[in-house]
Amino acid sequence: MTYAERIRSKLIQGLSPERIDLVDESHRHAGHGGAHPEGETHFTLTVVAAAFAGRTRVERQRMVYDLLHAEMAERVHALALTTRTPEEAARI
Repeated sequence: MTYAERIRSKLIQGLSPERIDLVDESHRHAGHGGAHPEGETHFTLTVVAAAFAGRTRVERQRMVYDLLHAEMAERVHALALTTRTPEEAARI
């Protein structure tokens, strides 16, 4: 299972999101700290989930990082996060 698949699976199980947009941007960080030639080290992630309702931006990010603790410790060097409720996503 790839890291992208692991990330999606854990987010689905932990947050039941309406939407997950996960982009591997590792190629843009070649030669930078934490980068590996085979990728899956730098991701941009947008998650839309009702579970974020009533939570601050920092609380939402902690929820995601708690779910992805193993991936961050093993391979993922950087994760750019956008976290929204379905109502917030509908306004964009």
